[in-house]
Amino acid sequence: MKPKKAAYGKPQRLKFPADEAANTWLGYAFDAYYRADVGVAKGIQQEERNGRKLACAKGCSSCCKSHTTIPIFPLELLGLYWYVTKIMPADVRTRLKPQLANHVAGQPCPFLLDGACAVHPMRPLACRHFNVFDQVCAEGEDAFYTRREDVLTPLKVHQDAAYEAMLPFHGMVTPEQKQAAMQQHYVQQQARVLQEVDWAHLAARIES
Repeated sequence: MKPKKAAYGKPQRLKFPADEAANTWLGYAFDAYYRADVGVAKGIQQEERNGRKLACAKGCSSCCKSHTTIPIFPLELLGLYWYVTKIMPADVRTRLKPQLANHVAGQPCPFLLDGACAVHPMRPLACRHFNVFDQVCAEGEDAFYTRREDVLTPLKVHQDAAYEAMLPFHGMVTPEQKQAAMQQHYVQQQARVLQEVDWAHLAARIES
């Protein structure tokens, strides 16, 4: 009998060697996302062992539409600029451009294209950490408030590891600096609301 396939695949660190060599900050983002993904995978596995089933799957975009206060950190913002202008397929970039240019705060995520995340490899930590079990979200539902017991609570040690990986981007590299920053929740204090960013600026960077 074949073992049951995990709902969340084995995490893989993003690899763009040339870009990472040219942009040191990119490695910090890749490390943060990998550490977060490892923690999410472990958290989901724990819930699955308790008989729960991950409801999130490709094609589901309820949270992308209903969550209008998604936090995004400076390093993540820079990463999205890089991904959209350098890595994203040209045809997708062309279709995304007017959506970014016309985005208004409070609307669904500006990167939701044709019902899917156009920047999935570089999606923010908040998106990576949000996972719902057993029942897909209803239209407009935020399960964190309607059924908190069905929403994954990120494993703190891995969540903190992801935040710590971002600290060198802010010039904090020594153990003492990192410890102080983590105690003060420095990274979390840098958050902006993704839907309130002026995405028209990114749209202007996209060649027609």
